[in-house]
Amino acid sequence: MDADTIDWRRFLTRWSAEWADARRDEVDPSPEDEVAQRERWLGYAPADGADIAALEERLGCELPPSYCAFLQVSNGWRHAGGFVWKLAGTEDVHWHEDVHHLGETFDASWGDEDNPPEVRAQVGLWARALQLHVESDATYLLLDPADVGPDGEWAVREWAGWHAAEPCRYPSFAAYMVAMHQQFHHLAAGSRGQRTIDFVNDTTREQDAVVGRARTLALRGDYEEAARLLTDAAKYGRPHADELLDQIARLGGVFGVRRPQPLPCDSAFLSDLLPLAAAELRDSGRGADGRLFAHPEFFPDTARAAADILREMEAGTWRYAPGGAFGEAVDEAREKARWGDADTAWRVLRAALPCWESLGPDHIAPLGLLADPVLAMVLTPERRLELLATPRGGEQGHMPSPTGDLDPGGLSWLVRPDGLGHGRRSGFRFVLVEGVAPAELPELIGSSTVLAPPQRTWDIHHPPGLRQPSQRDDRALLSVGRAAPGWSFGIDVELHPFVADRLVSPAPAASTRGGHAIVVWYEPRPGAEVFHLSVARAGDLLYAFTVRAGAVAEVTGALPAELVPHALGFTNPGEQAQRAAAARALDVVAGRHGLTLPRLALTQGRLHSFESVSWSRPPGPGDFCWTAASD
Repeated sequence: MDADTIDWRRFLTRWSAEWADARRDEVDPSPEDEVAQRERWLGYAPADGADIAALEERLGCELPPSYCAFLQVSNGWRHAGGFVWKLAGTEDVHWHEDVHHLGETFDASWGDEDNPPEVRAQVGLWARALQLHVESDATYLLLDPADVGPDGEWAVREWAGWHAAEPCRYPSFAAYMVAMHQQFHHLAAGSRGQRTIDFVNDTTREQDAVVGRARTLALRGDYEEAARLLTDAAKYGRPHADELLDQIARLGGVFGVRRPQPLPCDSAFLSDLLPLAAAELRDSGRGADGRLFAHPEFFPDTARAAADILREMEAGTWRYAPGGAFGEAVDEAREKARWGDADTAWRVLRAALPCWESLGPDHIAPLGLLADPVLAMVLTPERRLELLATPRGGEQGHMPSPTGDLDPGGLSWLVRPDGLGHGRRSGFRFVLVEGVAPAELPELIGSSTVLAPPQRTWDIHHPPGLRQPSQRDDRALLSVGRAAPGWSFGIDVELHPFVADRLVSPAPAASTRGGHAIVVWYEPRPGAEVFHLSVARAGDLLYAFTVRAGAVAEVTGALPAELVPHALGFTNPGEQAQRAAAARALDVVAGRHGLTLPRLALTQGRLHSFESVSWSRPPGPGDFCWTAASD
């Protein structure tokens, strides 16, 4: 219903008939409601020109056009939505004059000079506005003569004393009445999971058709038009509108959408929606709140499966498994992503999206990807929008331009400001190993041979109850993945202070399979900057050097010319010079071996990890060491 071109006679007649049908089983209606049901009319006799002219003379102003047009069809109204039981006609409308002294509360808040102009403009509303409510559930309905549009319409303000919110603004009386017709429908249709199935009329059929059209558009990739249509249909309480709109919102295609709770009646409840809700609860630290989904009294048909999903989600072992050709692509993408290759994982998913199949009329996107602990990081905001714009579910449409790769390539990005997302001065140490799969790294340099399930970097280093190791036993917690074809990496971003004379580089041990192993340790503390590089092959150290605060502390073996500290600029003083030299050194290492590290996975993703052997020899007599306290 378009408030700008409203046909009042047709609109009010339809509303009245729908209301009468919805109330036909009401027990003990009021005498006035009984008449309205029998006559199928919520209004009154029309007001004539003389009635409206007399009202305007009494008020001393000209009334807005849509309210006048309404009065010419019905001089008042009953049941304007669910909370205004009688709306004023020409005899009842009057200036409100702040009879309940509400201005004393609101004006002080609205008038704050820090508020935007549209908020400050409300000051004096209660004293100047026309009152339109006659009978209501503590709901105030006001026409504001100081808020007038270019079409001469006065804004309507609605406020309920029991609702903790600012007055709701409608640009005109017509817009208010359309919204109340929608509110009536929303209430009459029933809540999600308990729809009133026999509430059927021309409006519900029209809006259900809108939902169907919107779903088709969404599957064709036109998510913006779909969201616009669904937003209106949701106001009428139509089935699937909220659910479909929520899926578009979760993928970034629309904002400010009320998020519905997933219910077992949703087609994708177990495959997508419950896991996503559980993942959000887990990440918020409120995992126990989701147990309602697993309560057999509330959800007897799905409680056991829900309990399994919640348990797997908390353990980080749940996997999105949609099945079919798209499911095969999901498995392939996960294998790429769990070792850090998010860009390739996205290319695999993007190519398979047209094969994705919907599970029902309330399902338009593979939301389970967002719940998968490994794949969630692959779907960056840009890629979520690309997913929404990609035709799928058997529909055809225009393919969107692909988003480019996000990982920067090479290694020098690690020393750029905020390169690892941990602040301007982020340190790190890593080992790169040739000819070894990531899962094999613990066998070479691990204190055990077990890889932990994929975790975020923060969770790896801050699990509950963790006692940090002392410097005398510097066992790094290394996140692992692939650094290039045929290369693996292990990286630690939370360091003990570097002690050069006690460092035991893991490069020789890591290279015992015959390939190269490269170790870098970087600490950017101002005035105490550290850069260490050691390279081994087949168990033997080839060369190494350490620079501290611009001074070369140690050189071992024959350094390649391009890795001589002086040539790299390490002997230049200052933090910026040391950072630039470290970047050049990393560029050389990356260029010599074709290496890179995945920024997206390291900063936003979940990777496998393990505890390495100590990077430090035990302290000797007279050596200083420190011990961290328990968390």
